[in-house]
Amino acid sequence: MLNPKMLDEISKKMSDVLAQSPAKDIEKNARALLASLFARLDLITREEFDVQQEVLKRTREKLTEMEKRVAELEAAMLRKNSRQD
Repeated sequence: MLNPKMLDEISKKMSDVLAQSPAKDIEKNARALLASLFARLDLITREEFDVQQEVLKRTREKLTEMEKRVAELEAAMLRKNSRQD
């Protein structure tokens, strides 16, 4: 059975080899390329999305309340006008 210490040593050696190889440069360049691409896509964070979703929810609730209030006022005006006739 493999010794955990031996696995740690193998992992460290592999990390060292990768750090000195062109693979590390390729990874760095790929990350920079992706970061640049994402910046141009005008993306937002999940937190910003959640905030805007909550704002939209409150706006919809207010709109529903205002539509109800307008309907009540219109009904009151119709009742008032029908009594005057």
